[in-house]
Amino acid sequence: MTQSMTPQITRAVHQWLALVIGAVYLLVGVLGFLVTGFDGFAEHDHDQTLLGFAVNPLHNIVHLLIGLAGLALWSGAGRARAFGWLLAAGYGAAFAYGLFAVGNPEINFLNINAADNVLHVLSAGAGLAIALWPQRQAEPGYAAS
Repeated sequence: MTQSMTPQITRAVHQWLALVIGAVYLLVGVLGFLVTGFDGFAEHDHDQTLLGFAVNPLHNIVHLLIGLAGLALWSGAGRARAFGWLLAAGYGAAFAYGLFAVGNPEINFLNINAADNVLHVLSAGAGLAIALWPQRQAEPGYAAS
């Protein structure tokens, strides 16, 4: 048998997690606009929900950006870890913000509710999992970038 001279690139688990989470957030951002449209950019109105999560156009844009970052960064092991740190820090901060913003419409410009807070802490945890996933030993064809 002849062995191909083209190196095979295998993806690590944390890269696939980054891709899936990025795709889900991108989808949620798009679906969010079906709920909110483009009016009331930063309004606090818990009547606009997507599967129980409060959204507004600004919140949808954040989801789109996180989703696009995941899709842009998943392909390299190091870039996927950077996406993990972005999730951990960003959604950790969003969770902390949400603790004060829920029930306070004067500062709740992202229209966060309690369900969002739960999702934010889970997303921060997923980001940590991506960022800290054990690095595999060097294997033939493994691209560590």
